[in-house]
Amino acid sequence: MWYPENKKELEEFIDNSFIQTTNLKEKPFKIHGLIVPHAGYEYSGMIAGKAFSLLKNKKIEKAIVLGPSHYTPLTKAVTSDKFQWVTPLGKIKLFNTGLQTTDIEKEHSIKNQIPFLQKLGIKEVMPIMVGEISSEQAKLIAEKISKQDALFVFSTDLSHFLQYDNAKQRDNSTIKIIENMEIENWKNLDACGIYPLLVLFHLCKLLNTKPHLIEYKNSGDVTEDKYHGVVGYGSFWF
Repeated sequence: MWYPENKKELEEFIDNSFIQTTNLKEKPFKIHGLIVPHAGYEYSGMIAGKAFSLLKNKKIEKAIVLGPSHYTPLTKAVTSDKFQWVTPLGKIKLFNTGLQTTDIEKEHSIKNQIPFLQKLGIKEVMPIMVGEISSEQAKLIAEKISKQDALFVFSTDLSHFLQYDNAKQRDNSTIKIIENMEIENWKNLDACGIYPLLVLFHLCKLLNTKPHLIEYKNSGDVTEDKYHGVVGYGSFWF
């Protein structure tokens, strides 16, 4: 499983992730949203949790979570055909703003973010699974969701299965593109969530903001196995 099935264990993990120390270069005056990884919690959960912890004690009713499609070939963005999802922490209501619907509940890039949102007290979520879209499609999606009074969560891991030093170099390049909002270089992003990130670039322009790195690690840093291929994880606020 991607996260603990036991409610107590899941709550303890998230609570521990929320009390981590964050050393931010720039303190956020307002947080419109986050970029977080979506691997199993044992690998990237603490990195994601550190980002979500910035929103503790904030009054947020809704969230929109955008993640890539890992299992279904897709050339558009779709949302869930359900009215609610269930995690070990209970039920959470889903809403829609007019996107086509289908069954996307097994998409872990989205579902892995739900327990963090539940612990923040968020009551409604719009999950969006993003396929291989164009920049124009991404702009239209950004315009549609920008009208919502919601927290925006973009789900992506970074490079996959490179050697440790190569991964750090590649991920630093991706981080730079994200932080500098280099939309002209979006195809050079080494991230499974490249298409959600394309939506992010357009959304940040509309909101007059940009991403700021919270933390970067890769699986080698977490497991201390730096001799096999690793996966990169980064979290940002914007």
